[in-house]
Amino acid sequence: MLTRTFCHLPGLGAHTEAELWRQGCGTWDDFLEAPQEWSCGTADRGLVAEALADSRERLAAGEHQHFARLLGARHHWRCWPEFKSSALCLDIETDGGREGEATTMIGLYDGADFTCLTRDEGLGAFPDILSRHSMIVTFFGAGFDVPMLKKLFGDVFDQIHLDLCHAFRALGIRGGLKAIEKRFGLARVDEAEGLTGLDAIHLWRRWEVGGDQSAKDRLIAYNREDVVNLWTLADLCYRMQRQDVMLKARIEDPESLDAEPSPAE
Repeated sequence: MLTRTFCHLPGLGAHTEAELWRQGCGTWDDFLEAPQEWSCGTADRGLVAEALADSRERLAAGEHQHFARLLGARHHWRCWPEFKSSALCLDIETDGGREGEATTMIGLYDGADFTCLTRDEGLGAFPDILSRHSMIVTFFGAGFDVPMLKKLFGDVFDQIHLDLCHAFRALGIRGGLKAIEKRFGLARVDEAEGLTGLDAIHLWRRWEVGGDQSAKDRLIAYNREDVVNLWTLADLCYRMQRQDVMLKARIEDPESLDAEPSPAE
């Protein structure tokens, strides 16, 4: 989808992007092969071609910062296929406080491996781990997780950020993470089923104050379910967002969507 995106270009918005698609200009390469053939509305065709060539080079070089800056948060979902191999799902737990030091746990999942950093073991490694990734996936991370981590570590974020809370809301799908998981038929392991954020606070206190290893293990299991399910939801949300954009543009999507997800009854 990213190489079909034009709305990040100077003077060119979503309406003109859709017009380009309807003209038959489906990709950056289509435009750059013959810029004179395409109408760009009020945008300067030369500037558009120059910006597209720059975007193509930056994508080839894996410069995620370029797209994080130009696309804007509401379009970051478009980057999922291109940057999925360097994406990181993250979710934090806290002791109930509002400052960065309240962070007790950071769960991380890269599509293959789960890592749990805790206040008593490894939390300081987070900035280094984060720096190896081009994209982050969260649920309401823009409103909670990222601000808390910035308080703790400073502004260590330059990644593309797919916040699934806002991305699903744009599709008319509301509710918390667990409600959305159930909507799409995603299950949790028994030891994490039914736990809430308040439970997470109590579990940490049982570990930190009383040394209850089972409480810590259960909290880790709860955190793991959050981040692992984010990966699956990112795939679902991307396909749904793409279908929605193409339907609104009134064009047939060349990418097969036969396996498009539908809410679980």
